Amino acid sequence: MTSDERDYDYPGKSLGRPRSGPGSVASVSRRVGAIATDWAAIVLLSVTFFDYAWWSMPLLLVVIHTVFIATAAGSPGHRIWGLRVVRRTGERNGLWRPLVRSALLALVIPAAIWDENQRGLHDLLADTVVVRG
Repeated sequence: MTSDERDYDYPGKSLGRPRSGPGSVASVSRRVGAIATDWAAIVLLSVTFFDYAWWSMPLLLVVIHTVFIATAAGSPGHRIWGLRVVRRTGERNGLWRPLVRSALLALVIPAAIWDENQRGLHDLLADTVVVRG
């Protein structure tokens, strides 16, 4: 096994994350569950308050994710599914990282581009990682 293969033994190893348990990189299934939970709430809010206007859903996604990731380290969907969004370095997220991450997530394409640590382009640019809580 080469040193490059050892670096990518499991998602998050090169970030200093454990293989499993709290702090490990979240599985794709949990992240899909979290975004589906958030999206269901966003559709409900859009129907209730904005008559299901097309522009309201990405706007609500950005607002909800920015506020909750900055204050609770995860959107409602993240927290329900036992996940947190943290900086790669372990420091606080602040406000601009969740805003950039959420705006890119609303574009969908950055979330579909991943690295070996299962971090989407939106996480790479914001220097965040989704971990098990």
